[in-house]
Amino acid sequence: MNVVLIEPEIPPNTGNVARLCAATGATLHLVGPLGFRLDDKTLKRAGMDYWEQVTWKYWKSLEELLKTVATKRDPPSFYYVTTKSKRPYTQPCYQSGDYLVFGRETAGLPKALLDANAETTITIPMFNPQARSLNLATAVAIVLYEAVRQVKAF
Repeated sequence: MNVVLIEPEIPPNTGNVARLCAATGATLHLVGPLGFRLDDKTLKRAGMDYWEQVTWKYWKSLEELLKTVATKRDPPSFYYVTTKSKRPYTQPCYQSGDYLVFGRETAGLPKALLDANAETTITIPMFNPQARSLNLATAVAIVLYEAVRQVKAF
């Protein structure tokens, strides 16, 4: 599996996602610009000693990542996680190598990106109407573990 963070802003969230990727064997893709430096002490502290166990890549833009993936013979699916979808994250049939895409902590994914990929947007249901969204690392954990559960058939 692949986890994509587009323009993450908060180092501890990214560090926690790195730990999730280490635990699941997922590749972490960081799409810039980032809201912090990659040598940020908070980022490293949140990821603890897991950074050495994480396969991760930095991309200057989402277009760069998409262009690289499109050259594969059998390109994987991209799923865009947003509060603006009606399709629950449990509905897709995930395959090994799929990409789970998450937006910035303060703004989520851009509307134009969601509109262009409406058929592959997914959401985590919110049962309290006053709750707008979950923490980024928590959202990644929920969706990533569902995808891994399906692929690994635990």
